[in-house]
Amino acid sequence: MKILSVSPAKILFVSLLFGSGSSVSIFAAEAPASSTFTEAQYERGELLYQQQCALCHGVELSEGAAPALIGTTFRKTWSRMGANVAELFNRIATTMPPRQEGSLNETQNLEILAYVLGRNNVLRGTEELKNDYAYFNAIPIARGDEALDPAANFIVGDYGLVPTGTGPSFNQLRAAADNADDWLYHNQNYKGTRYSALDQINTTNVGELQQVCAYQMTNNSRMQTGPIVYQGVMYVTNATHTAAINAATCERIWSHDWEPKDRMVWGNNRGVAIKDGYVVRGTADGYLFALDSANGHLLWARQAADPWLGETFTMPPMIFEDMVLIGPAGSEHAISGWIAAFSLADGELIWKFQTVPEAAAGGGPSWGNPNNIVLGGGAVWTPLSMDLDLDELYVAVTNPAPDFPAYLRPGENLYTNSIVALDVRTGELKWYKSVVPNDDHDWDLTQVSPVLKAGVDNVSRDLVATVGKDGILRTLDKNTHQPLYETPITTIKNQDVPVTPEGVHACPGVTGGVLWSGPAYHPEQKLLITPAIDYCARFSAAEEVELIPGQLYMGGGMRPDSEMSGWLTAVDVESGKVRWKYHATLPMVAGVTTTAGGLVISGTLDGKLLLLDVSSGEVIRSINVGAPIGGGIVSYAVAGKQYIATNSGNGTMAIRTGSETAREGSIIIYSLPTN
Repeated sequence: MKILSVSPAKILFVSLLFGSGSSVSIFAAEAPASSTFTEAQYERGELLYQQQCALCHGVELSEGAAPALIGTTFRKTWSRMGANVAELFNRIATTMPPRQEGSLNETQNLEILAYVLGRNNVLRGTEELKNDYAYFNAIPIARGDEALDPAANFIVGDYGLVPTGTGPSFNQLRAAADNADDWLYHNQNYKGTRYSALDQINTTNVGELQQVCAYQMTNNSRMQTGPIVYQGVMYVTNATHTAAINAATCERIWSHDWEPKDRMVWGNNRGVAIKDGYVVRGTADGYLFALDSANGHLLWARQAADPWLGETFTMPPMIFEDMVLIGPAGSEHAISGWIAAFSLADGELIWKFQTVPEAAAGGGPSWGNPNNIVLGGGAVWTPLSMDLDLDELYVAVTNPAPDFPAYLRPGENLYTNSIVALDVRTGELKWYKSVVPNDDHDWDLTQVSPVLKAGVDNVSRDLVATVGKDGILRTLDKNTHQPLYETPITTIKNQDVPVTPEGVHACPGVTGGVLWSGPAYHPEQKLLITPAIDYCARFSAAEEVELIPGQLYMGGGMRPDSEMSGWLTAVDVESGKVRWKYHATLPMVAGVTTTAGGLVISGTLDGKLLLLDVSSGEVIRSINVGAPIGGGIVSYAVAGKQYIATNSGNGTMAIRTGSETAREGSIIIYSLPTN
């Protein structure tokens, strides 16, 4: 059988992982590519177009008095947030022909749409278009043969390339772990410990915690941001919005709203990186851009990822010296993944490491390809970490594609689902460890932190923790690169049973285990505390696959069980033994932060900010924030006062929980009352 459609399981998969209501038109509903429109419908549409539309738009859909209906600009226009095939049909049906609205019936409007889509690289199928918004919303428009040109897409800000604001120096970023007042990187510091040495808020007084203020985002995009705090200023994001706010009062200092310039893929964003007055982030349409920390003015923007290949930036970048380190998500589109360094001054490429070089070449020693199919994957969408003494950059490389039929790509499939250690200055490979070889469950490796050093972090040897969607926490000895232990932190079932066309029931499902929020470390207790999703599913693989441009390339299907929950698990960092576990009624995807006050802080998808005792896992305080918590939670100090900041809004899992409604996201800040 050939996989030519987006199955209901795939729709659920995307809704779970990236959030339903995403800006990505192709993920909104089931719309098989084989049923886009027929040859006959296309031909009738061509005749109608020439009769009704050509006078204004041109015989060849361009060079008329009205806007062109073909070409790069048109395809970009109808591939953005809020602009898709469904909206295109609505435009045709309600406004065309001008001053004769309603003169064409629904069938005729569908035929004209079929012709316009066909002229814009949408594949013809075997069934006629039908008037259904969700169905239309799932039809992708293909770009065609145009190649990405980063130089042509470079934008210089109106006020020049050099920021007027200030920010942490590289020395301050290096010493972030010793600076409890600020939160300078997504995971607090380059090591990724997510630990705050502040203890003003502690196990004895969390009952007195009060909300100080809240900042409302400008739209209802998914809230998965990880706040950054520097000298009393907090930087937060969603898919298009970036804001600097007073970290003690929530007063907006400035905000910037990105106007998409190309097709948008997965409308998630998990935050910024800052240095020397630059505020840097990625976008859903593949741009990397920098703002001035003083006023939010755009300094520069450069399209570095190609959204028409499925590449999109969702991860928080890392800044090392004068380099911005980032890679694109999009394994499920069979991208050829990469991680790269770009100049902080203007976004120019410095080095690029290809994560699946054999797949990009069509196969190789670790990528057998008996059926000569398209191979890909190796996306990067979660935080990086570093060993600053060795100048080693650690990257969590994710799954291979097609996702489920591993027998169509026999071998280890390097470097997918591997921790990859690179020379941060050159991008050269130093070592790697394959964690889930020849993956057939879409079990991305998602985390490569914390990085711990003997004699510094209360451990006896140099360690790096890794965990992912397979739900197993592994801590590696950094000298031997071998796991000291492999500890399950969610339900594991049929882990080693191959996925077949007949199907197999296994745990976790494709969004089980650990997603974008990884372990936090508590040095006094020597614990790694990790959030996880607990659910199982029936996986099935295809015997044959075919890549449809713009659609998911799963190579099979996945039907989840009806039950789903979550865990916080505290594991002894050196022995791998479980110290305690907290079971949540819904999946745990929010960030985890530990503090010197003996606290573990996290959040739930039913809108509770949790404060637990790190020694026992007991919930000391639960605060209802009114909406799901799905992003980062941080602690910092302003003028000697400790604060805790969380997010709330449209998190994820909407289909499974049924609890989410469209709402603007919020940043909510708490502290102890002033005496």
